[in-house]
Amino acid sequence: MEYVKCGRWGLKLPRLSLGLWQNFGEGRYEAAREIVMRAFELGITHFDLANNYGPPYGAAEETFGRILRDDLAGHRDELVISTKAGWDMWPGPYGDGGSRKYMLASLDQSLRRLGVDYVDIFYSHRRDHETPLDETIGALDSAVRHGKALYTGISMYDGESTDAAVALAEEPLIIHQPIYSIFNRWPEEHGALEACGRNGLGVIVFSPLAQGLLTDRYLHGIPDGSRATHSVYFSRDDITDDKLAKVRALNEIALRRGQSLAQMALAWTLRDDRVTSALPGASSVAQLEANVAALDNLAFDQDELDAITRAAASSA
Repeated sequence: MEYVKCGRWGLKLPRLSLGLWQNFGEGRYEAAREIVMRAFELGITHFDLANNYGPPYGAAEETFGRILRDDLAGHRDELVISTKAGWDMWPGPYGDGGSRKYMLASLDQSLRRLGVDYVDIFYSHRRDHETPLDETIGALDSAVRHGKALYTGISMYDGESTDAAVALAEEPLIIHQPIYSIFNRWPEEHGALEACGRNGLGVIVFSPLAQGLLTDRYLHGIPDGSRATHSVYFSRDDITDDKLAKVRALNEIALRRGQSLAQMALAWTLRDDRVTSALPGASSVAQLEANVAALDNLAFDQDELDAITRAAASSA
């Protein structure tokens, strides 16, 4: 496993991290434990959470906290644990957004669920335009000053908001977590990658496999039990005939590279030097191991990159 600095900062992250957004909620403890422990064996030291990961909300932090207590307690200083606040977490006016009250209350709750005194990175999970940015970034600063986080980060901030957040931050704001995949080039289109580059921030990208669409799972349609049949974030309506045609075209390019579609999709996100780490999830140890194998071939020639862009943009 290769470890890369977060932009200009000293903290290094593995090229592939593990996201606990889905598959780590209630009723999956043993499977989750196997995935986390194998990830650590493979050199994945960064585990990314948020207050509302589950299901239900909070369950992923509780699951990881139990694994940490039972299996990884002696390795805390070898781990980078992150959590976030910004989206809805509990009912009422104080369980959502970017206010100081919500951000810091949520962090305290996350620390209790995780069973730790601090997290390595605490994120503002979204830009809340109803809250002054200096209030949100000030809450992140407070988390560092009170020893509850070592570093801070932002997620899904466009280029302008990224510049503004960095200018306001008084404590180390070191990383941005945007959505990014062959199908979703949001950080390119909204200036986030450029802003991270000029401000010296690291970048860790979530949904690099487009909720599993950039895998071999949907090459022949929508299988029973797949995420598209039950997820609130990804549905059958997202998988059109046109999208499936693109997936199959991309799969042909991957096969010519000697990779699976998922491996090529992960490698593609890491082709940009500004991207520190990719953040896929995993529903099994086998899937995790296949993802890590993507690191065996990260090189693209221009013809491959052009072919990927054409395939992703083409119409059936």
